[in-house]
Amino acid sequence: MHGLSILVTVVARADAKRFLGFFKEEKVNCLMATVGRGTASGEMLDYFGLKDSEKMILMGSLSWEDWPVLCRKLRRKMGLEAPGTGVSFVIPLSSVGGARQLQLLSGGQMQPPKEESQMKNTAFELLVAVVNQGYTELAVGAARSAGARGGTVIHARGTGAGPEQQFLGVSLAPEKELVFIVVQTHQKNKIMTAIMENAGLSTRAGSVVFSLPVTGVAGLKLDSEDDDGK
Repeated sequence: MHGLSILVTVVARADAKRFLGFFKEEKVNCLMATVGRGTASGEMLDYFGLKDSEKMILMGSLSWEDWPVLCRKLRRKMGLEAPGTGVSFVIPLSSVGGARQLQLLSGGQMQPPKEESQMKNTAFELLVAVVNQGYTELAVGAARSAGARGGTVIHARGTGAGPEQQFLGVSLAPEKELVFIVVQTHQKNKIMTAIMENAGLSTRAGSVVFSLPVTGVAGLKLDSEDDDGK
């Protein structure tokens, strides 16, 4: 697409503040945080020197070109080379729903490309809508009206300074909900457009929507498949 990626970092909850401070210093955009829980056994946690399995999942966006330098700093400055400290990885975006949303995710550094490129031979994509808390149904309803079958919602919190942020004159509420919707690639543009028009930045939902390539899916059937899965 245009070199924009989603950064996902999973660390112990006790380390979250330290990592958030690091990412803000490194100007990682649109940071959000949500709570998770590791699945390692007690013996495994003891082996890695972790006291408990409660985790924080930190998400942000950055240019793919910035990842190598950030990765080195995560290892050397933040200690991700040490076993049990955490894990950080990036996922390339295949598209972003609108020019304003692209500017928000990129910190105002990127403009929409003339032509959208995408990973070939991917029958499905994952749509991620970042929605102000309490307005998820606006985004989900818009997606369903355009052919989406449903999605999964998790709670998160924006980590910008102050009770509210402003970006290009748009108020960004700190409490967020993330909506994950797996769709067929040919449906993507229609569904993203519906979310932008009915629950986008100009609405109370304030949705930012982007898509990630999906290289394998179980549990969803293509329109071309018959009841026997052929």
